[in-house]
Amino acid sequence: MDNLPPMDLMRSEKMSFVQLIIPVESAHRAVSYLGELGLLQFRDLNADKSPFQRMFVNQVKRCAEMSRKLRFFKDQISKAGLLSSVRPVTQPDVELEELEIQLAEHENELIEMNANSEKLRQSYNELLEFKIVLQKAGSFLVSSGTHAVSERELDENVYSNDDYVDTASLLEQVEKTVFVVFFSGEQAKSKILKICEAFGASFYPVPEDITKQRQITREVSSRLDELEVTLDAGIRHRNKALASIGVHLVKWISMVRREKAVYDTLSMLNFDVTKKCLVGEGWCPIFAKAQLQAALQRATFDSNSQVGIIYHVMDAAESPPTYFRTNKFTNAFQEIVDAYGVARYQESNPSVYTVITFPFLFAVMFGDWGHGICLLLGALVLIARESKLGTQKLGSFMEMLYGGRYVLLLMSLFSIYCGLIYNEFFSVPYHIFGLSAYKCRDTTCSEAKTTGLVKYQDPYAFGVDPSWRGSRSELPFLNSLKMKMSILLGVAQMNMGIILSYFNARFFGSSLDIRYQFVPQIIFLNSLFGYLSLLIIIKWCTGSQADLYHVMIYMFLSPTEDLGENQLFWGQRPLQIILLLLAMIAVPWMLFPKPFILKRLHTERFQGRTYGILATSETDLEVEPDSARHYDEDFNFSEVFVHQMIHSIEFVLGAVSNTASYLRLWALSLAHSELSTVFYEKVLLLAWGYDNLVIRLVGLAMFAFATAFILLMMETLSAFLHALRLHWVEFQNKFYHGDGF
Repeated sequence: MDNLPPMDLMRSEKMSFVQLIIPVESAHRAVSYLGELGLLQFRDLNADKSPFQRMFVNQVKRCAEMSRKLRFFKDQISKAGLLSSVRPVTQPDVELEELEIQLAEHENELIEMNANSEKLRQSYNELLEFKIVLQKAGSFLVSSGTHAVSERELDENVYSNDDYVDTASLLEQVEKTVFVVFFSGEQAKSKILKICEAFGASFYPVPEDITKQRQITREVSSRLDELEVTLDAGIRHRNKALASIGVHLVKWISMVRREKAVYDTLSMLNFDVTKKCLVGEGWCPIFAKAQLQAALQRATFDSNSQVGIIYHVMDAAESPPTYFRTNKFTNAFQEIVDAYGVARYQESNPSVYTVITFPFLFAVMFGDWGHGICLLLGALVLIARESKLGTQKLGSFMEMLYGGRYVLLLMSLFSIYCGLIYNEFFSVPYHIFGLSAYKCRDTTCSEAKTTGLVKYQDPYAFGVDPSWRGSRSELPFLNSLKMKMSILLGVAQMNMGIILSYFNARFFGSSLDIRYQFVPQIIFLNSLFGYLSLLIIIKWCTGSQADLYHVMIYMFLSPTEDLGENQLFWGQRPLQIILLLLAMIAVPWMLFPKPFILKRLHTERFQGRTYGILATSETDLEVEPDSARHYDEDFNFSEVFVHQMIHSIEFVLGAVSNTASYLRLWALSLAHSELSTVFYEKVLLLAWGYDNLVIRLVGLAMFAFATAFILLMMETLSAFLHALRLHWVEFQNKFYHGDGF
């Protein structure tokens, strides 16, 4: 086994801790080129400093200010109803300083245009109000025949805004009321003016002479026409300026983000004693050494530096970060595992097995090859439009579907497979693999499916016989089948998890974990639930009528009692006694030896107390590689013992609860099948029974709606979440720590 080549994704990439000594003149290019590779994780050497005490704080502030200006431009473009170019035009690269000057000019120009537009719009609104007042006042004076009113007031429901007024709000319609007040005397006039001012009304002078009113109206109309032309020209000029910015906006945003990231990274480095070089430390995969060195050489050459960048591999005390190389297919499965917790460095990676087991357990709950085909079509559409959807900004729901398109593909393929096994197509059975094994005993049962069927040939070739559908024993038969199948799948997956804990312990050289965790765990689980799985298979093969509930219960209550008709094979009773004893021995085997052995090793190691261990001395092979960190001077026996006791109790109780938890495979499969049957029989068939086209179309629409939204959306989500829980809790807790970074 040691001679086998390592499996991709099985363990995280081997990492090395490197130190970079970079001349100041090539630091920016070096970090930029390393960022494009994305294969080096820098350590923050200035973690004790605040962001304002770091070396490149001014450059970071400049980038943040440019980001603010770009956000301002983006808001202005969206408010103006313009579209910024998704694909940036090809243009020569600009330096950061040049871009900063350009952005400042554009911002000042836009602010000035907004201010001018606001003033013009304000003047336009006032003249428009004056024109309306003149019209209303003229008609009023003509109808009343009096010219005694010297003041006309306008009450307005209007907003006040100190900021610039954008195009959208300029065109906003505001409802206003023209009103007239008659008064007598100066005292009444002053009071009325004060009240109107308090309510924000505007006053406009209206001359008593009708001729003068008409002259003023003509002047106001002429002025309004001029302002409209000016405003339109201003908006066109502003939109043209925004359009020219929009062409380059995507590229500018990308450039500023990249520059900010570069300066944020440079702020994590330190100057050396000469103040001429920057020193950085970080982690990189071993395979990337050549790529990193090539990037650093290119940075030295492009910056015309006389001194090269020194790349130095160092030893590190802390555990390295975890890094997996994934592709577009494996990435979604890796993210499912990472959502629970990132693997420890070089720990077994569950996503290798999740690629198959996750969609398969989903399909066990969702098995219907009609619904599976619907999911398959959706997955194929997402994969076919991959290149187009990858460049678009999607909503949260579509982004989730797009990210998991290959998960959806496998889930649909396995659903078709399990649907063929269950023989369900939208809950309808089909004779795909030949004729049924059952036929009527005589002519009286030709129409009835519930009675009178007898077996006349070999069992149905593949999956469930279609004759079970609609029979009286359909539910008992399918429930028994799916429940036992769920237990078999669950015990197999839990055994797989325990076996992976063995490979973890073997990889890290921890013989303690193999002897005192792996061995008792595999014995305990298989003495009870492995034995139950064996009984299920024997019962299926022999057609026995034994009651497995009775066998398992009385295995504990009275193991020496005669089994009678529940005996499935010769020697069953002594085997049960042996398995029960093994399960009882496995519990203290898990609990006691490991803490006491660790205590003895610690005592032997630090007998001298004042003497240290030489770096070259060989340590005991039984000790975990990181045990020196965990169990040296601060070794606490009671803490280690309590931890081991919790772990043992959790495993023993978990063996029972986890096995029971796999019964959700049966429960959800039953729920999906019954829901599908209800919609088919009580909606589609019921509507089809009427000789009316409208009722049939309504029934078909309701069936399609229920299938799409309840069975394809809600049931898919439900089965997905239950499959997720089975992997996170029942499978991964046997071997996966998930506390890496």
